[in-house]
Amino acid sequence: METAEVLIPEDASLTELRGIAAGCTACDLHETGTQTVFGEGPADARLVVVGEQPGDLEDQTGEPFVGPAGAELDRGFEAAGIDRSLVYVTNTVKHFKWSERRGKRRIHEKPNSIEIRSCLPWLHAEVARVEPDVVLLLGATAGKALLGSGFRVTKQRGEVLEGPDGRPTVATVHPSSILRSRSDDQRAEARAAFQADLAVVAAVLAGEEVA
Repeated sequence: METAEVLIPEDASLTELRGIAAGCTACDLHETGTQTVFGEGPADARLVVVGEQPGDLEDQTGEPFVGPAGAELDRGFEAAGIDRSLVYVTNTVKHFKWSERRGKRRIHEKPNSIEIRSCLPWLHAEVARVEPDVVLLLGATAGKALLGSGFRVTKQRGEVLEGPDGRPTVATVHPSSILRSRSDDQRAEARAAFQADLAVVAAVLAGEEVA
């Protein structure tokens, strides 16, 4: 099986897709991940948020963005005035990829192009079913997966771009990068920049024109 495309019925609902994805073996990551971590949120969400992959805690719980990066994302939503109940969160890759342990914690490893390509049909199906007003991409992996290999998060973050099916799409850093800041000052600066990008999303959701 080269990609998950063959597993996805055209008329399947989000709930049905979640059930089918639970048994996905399109790439080798199902052998190391505890379970498929599918997206979560309302089927009519106005905003779809796409990260890279589930982390250690997400892999254990089966829920996306429930770890420290998720808490940072929620902080950003609150600062930007984005209603969390209107958000569908998911990842580019649905299984946790890891290579080593540090104590009890497993350290994630970046998914490769084969794994991303194998899993991408699930993401396209999620966006197609939800039909959001805006898509928010967190980090380079999500950005390149949906916007192409030429995308650069450092250059294009905070811009309103044309994404899947022509939908307004905004990219920013992954919130985990904020947590990796080396000092409190750097963390505060990174957090402010992240929240500024989310403010752009909030403006698009509000129907405002963004330069």
